[in-house]
Amino acid sequence: MVRPSESAAFSPPRWVGWLLALVPVFPPLYLAAFSALGSLRTLPLAARGVLFFFAATQLVAALFTPQPLLSLGLATARTLLILAMVAAGVLLRESRNLRPLLWGQLVICATAWGYTLYTQGWAGVQERLGHPYYYIVSLGLVAVVALWFVLFWKGAPAWWRWPAGLLALATFLAAGSRGPFLALAVGSLAALAFGQKQRRWWVLLPATAVLLLATLTTTLKLPIEPVERLLNDQTSGREYVWRDAVLGWKTSPVGGVGPYQGGPYLTYLFKDGCQLTPTLERNEIGCPAGLSRWSSVWLIAHNAWLHWLLESGVIGLSGLVAVMGYALWRAALLGDPLLAAVLYGFTAMNVVDVVIAVPSPHFSELWWVCVGITLCAGAGRSPAAGPPLPAVPASIPH
Repeated sequence: MVRPSESAAFSPPRWVGWLLALVPVFPPLYLAAFSALGSLRTLPLAARGVLFFFAATQLVAALFTPQPLLSLGLATARTLLILAMVAAGVLLRESRNLRPLLWGQLVICATAWGYTLYTQGWAGVQERLGHPYYYIVSLGLVAVVALWFVLFWKGAPAWWRWPAGLLALATFLAAGSRGPFLALAVGSLAALAFGQKQRRWWVLLPATAVLLLATLTTTLKLPIEPVERLLNDQTSGREYVWRDAVLGWKTSPVGGVGPYQGGPYLTYLFKDGCQLTPTLERNEIGCPAGLSRWSSVWLIAHNAWLHWLLESGVIGLSGLVAVMGYALWRAALLGDPLLAAVLYGFTAMNVVDVVIAVPSPHFSELWWVCVGITLCAGAGRSPAAGPPLPAVPASIPH
């Protein structure tokens, strides 16, 4: 097992904290991670080997697609973005340096409540809490990650920790998304199982409370529809999307159909045409004509491995499985609760959604940043090393 380093904890420059805090609100800011690509050279040889294998499989797979030149360009762009996020994790070194993300995530939670109540009232919350540019499921996942930040922020004062945690929990419940609930449960169990210093049983309290509330809501028929939905066992048509993904993959099994080109094969989703977030649709804000021709780009197979298989075939999927498996193994050894929660929780949610495909409104990028931290940690340092930072300094805490 990897031992925590005795060296002093690393803290990035203050402007990095501000940048991280703003990323959830203005996602294109994560493109600044491209400036960190050079940090990949500092990784251990084994980690560099895994990343090289991943990158090589993505590019080779593109050569076996129906449109190899287009696919090669798109695969290169996607792979570089993923490597940039991994490099950002290498540069940050420790999971505690991700903490400024919490403030931006809380802003997203607050604006979701404000926008939904202002435009639709309580009926909109009953329909499911939404956000202008975060899908409902994405909003639930952001709330889950915010909960983990609050739970694992050692030494944070109660005066802001409790309100922040309650806002995140209320947002998660009002979103009523089962995928994020799966992430919350599995991620919290992973944090408990792989924590080295002590067994923090209290990390299971949010997931347990949600499960009890959902059970009571269903049993007593309380009028809280989003919470009641958490225990619904319907697949919401995912089985048809999975079938389409498999049929699409069979048309080009070796290299797939190409990155961002799988949408037309997902006929169950593709037939609905261009759609923005459900919240905007409820407010009768339709898809602009200029975006309609690109609507298939953001269609997903609602299973990360089927999605990668559709777009990159068996070659590309082998690279993804390799880097995922290595990162999960490293996270289990390191014993950092936040890394374990994010990596294992997101992996569980990938069974019913795709939360590692970039670009996204920052949550997929966060997964790859955590991969970068796990790959560099233990090489003379550890994510758990060093004393906790001050909880609320004058500037953005991290």
